[in-house]
Amino acid sequence: MTEIRAATVLPAKRTPVALPTADGLRLVGELALPADTDPVATLICLHPLPTQGGMMDSHVLRKASFRLPALASLAVLRFNTRGTSSERGTSEGEFDGGEAERHDVAAGISFAAEAGLPGRWLLGWSFGTELALRWGLEDPAGIEGAILLSPPLYRTTDADLDRWAASGKPLIALIPELDDYLRPDEARRRFARVPSAEVIAVDRAKHLWVGEPNVRIVLTEIALRLNPAALVPPAMTLPTEWEES
Repeated sequence: MTEIRAATVLPAKRTPVALPTADGLRLVGELALPADTDPVATLICLHPLPTQGGMMDSHVLRKASFRLPALASLAVLRFNTRGTSSERGTSEGEFDGGEAERHDVAAGISFAAEAGLPGRWLLGWSFGTELALRWGLEDPAGIEGAILLSPPLYRTTDADLDRWAASGKPLIALIPELDDYLRPDEARRRFARVPSAEVIAVDRAKHLWVGEPNVRIVLTEIALRLNPAALVPPAMTLPTEWEES
């Protein structure tokens, strides 16, 4: 048995992908699938603000891709929004402050749907939560719900939240106790207008979710919603060790 550490990369089928947008751009990304079984659900990842270093390799999203296909039988789709660069490459276009990025969100959802990937959920982090909340419901049949990490609710309006309320689709908001932008009490107030929203306060966590304990909290909450059978009783957490084959 091998302990799962911050840099651990578990087995998966990882494929570089290109996502076409409705306005003619090509976004670079990667699809990670379980190595030897079909996925039971799918994460479509929306990264933090690219002007502050956010990209498809932002650490929580990268670790989701490294672990969740093996630990929870999930497909994980990551991609760079327009104008964003990472080791995978640079997506075409220019950053548009969350406006033209509506096409990027649609491209991610369409790619997953056309690939036949099941149980599609958005996973947004910081700026990515704004994209999920503003544009994730453009195709109501495209996704099952959204998981939000450190939502600032800066660009998100009450009208956006009301659309989620009307959809009835679940919103799971993980709010760091020590977040720089939105803390648990204010998050509960803002999300109160969405009956299907669940606000989870995470003690001592900060906006960037630095530290292996925080990453494990996030990945466990994802698995709880998308494949609870992957959790280990009695604590109902993801495994912390991996048996090499």
